[in-house]
Amino acid sequence: MSVTSRYREAWEGFWREAPVGPGGVFWDAEPKVTAALHLALFERHLTDPGLALVDLGCGNGTQTRYFADRFPHVVGADLSAAALDHARRADLAGQATYRLLDAAEKGAAETLHAELGDANVYMRGVLHQCEPDDRQPLVDGIAALVGERGRAFLVELSEAARPVLGALAQDPAGPPPKLAPVFRHGIAPGEVADEAMPAYLGAAGLTVLASGELPLVTAEFASDGTRIELPSTWLVAARVG
Repeated sequence: MSVTSRYREAWEGFWREAPVGPGGVFWDAEPKVTAALHLALFERHLTDPGLALVDLGCGNGTQTRYFADRFPHVVGADLSAAALDHARRADLAGQATYRLLDAAEKGAAETLHAELGDANVYMRGVLHQCEPDDRQPLVDGIAALVGERGRAFLVELSEAARPVLGALAQDPAGPPPKLAPVFRHGIAPGEVADEAMPAYLGAAGLTVLASGELPLVTAEFASDGTRIELPSTWLVAARVG
């Protein structure tokens, strides 16, 4: 199984229209309020920090470049060629490598694993944007990348984020400028039940080692100047035994 053509085309359209540079899209907050906070939770569970790190759903690579300063080999992977164009143009120093990857496609993750070996995986806010039928295959792909020694760190919107997004979308003045393109391109975040994430991981042969709650910080601000943050859940998972 691979992602639907409609879903892929939606992301291509979104990234072709996205502004160049960090912070131009809704979720592209600076690393100090995103990846840095996640790494502080993630790194204590790494058994081998020398493994390649795959930033799955890397978009324009803002978080990828942060990780590339801290890990020896970082791969930014995304199913959108337009997103990777943004990432490569922004990576002036060539800090990371980038790979067009549909991780829900059977065999794609296995192919990358054959090249990299076991890898640590970081994925922020991707699962809830997938079509429901693609979610388990995507997590299966993560399990293939992790192999026996890697660790996966996933951050996804919790169910509590749905009413927050609904209120933003239904604002009489219209949704915030950076959120509006997400809805316009038909990639509005869906709902993943909080209990579904551990179930997807378990079905893929992964065990949850740690979990918690942490706001998903966005690059958008409310009319009163406060930054928009969405309730989210994080999990660290690995193959155990």
